[in-house]
Amino acid sequence: MRISKETLSILKNFRDLNSNILVSPGSTIKTLTPAKNVMSTAVVTENFPVEFGIWDLTSFLGTVSLFDDPDFTFEDKYVTITNGKSSKVKYYYSDSSLLTVPTKDVNMPETVVSIDLTEDTFNELKRAASVLGLNDLSLNSGENGVSANLFDKSGSTNNTYSIQIDNALYNEDASFEFVFNIDNLRFIPGNYRIDIAEKVVSMFSNQDIDLTYWVALESSSSYTKETIAAGAA
Repeated sequence: MRISKETLSILKNFRDLNSNILVSPGSTIKTLTPAKNVMSTAVVTENFPVEFGIWDLTSFLGTVSLFDDPDFTFEDKYVTITNGKSSKVKYYYSDSSLLTVPTKDVNMPETVVSIDLTEDTFNELKRAASVLGLNDLSLNSGENGVSANLFDKSGSTNNTYSIQIDNALYNEDASFEFVFNIDNLRFIPGNYRIDIAEKVVSMFSNQDIDLTYWVALESSSSYTKETIAAGAA
């Protein structure tokens, strides 16, 4: 079987989240960071015939890159990679007990804020974070709507960077500040729909391919909804 360039790109991205992976039979691949604060699921075009574990994705992808148009034959204990001619590699799987893998799917709580983040805006935020040395991103409500703000909560720099977000759905009586560690947002480029629960977790859905990331909110995040006292006029 062949593995598409898109699927290889997803595996390269998953490598940035976790150096190892366990692939189950079928078309869904998942990964979980060692800190268990980011999980991702992708539905790919391939239908993998067996379960296989890769201990070092960098090594595996480097091996794949040795071939211009590799063909994969998945056996019980190893995969054979060939170029259709004389060259081939027998790459052995890792014991699944050694790998950090998702044990259950994320049960996403009720969403209180939804935001459409374009690829251009996402790239702008990541470039600004790199240039200014900022490690934290917050999505804030305000008088003018929702803004994305880069800052450093450690206080090592006072630099900030802000972008107004045009497409956001939320209760206008609510006030919120959802905080993320930039290092947790190592995603494949694209347009994303962000759904955020009141506590704990957010979901980033790629709008171009079947790829989703669940990211834990930082503990400094907050959400409050204004309530009207009983009997108030």
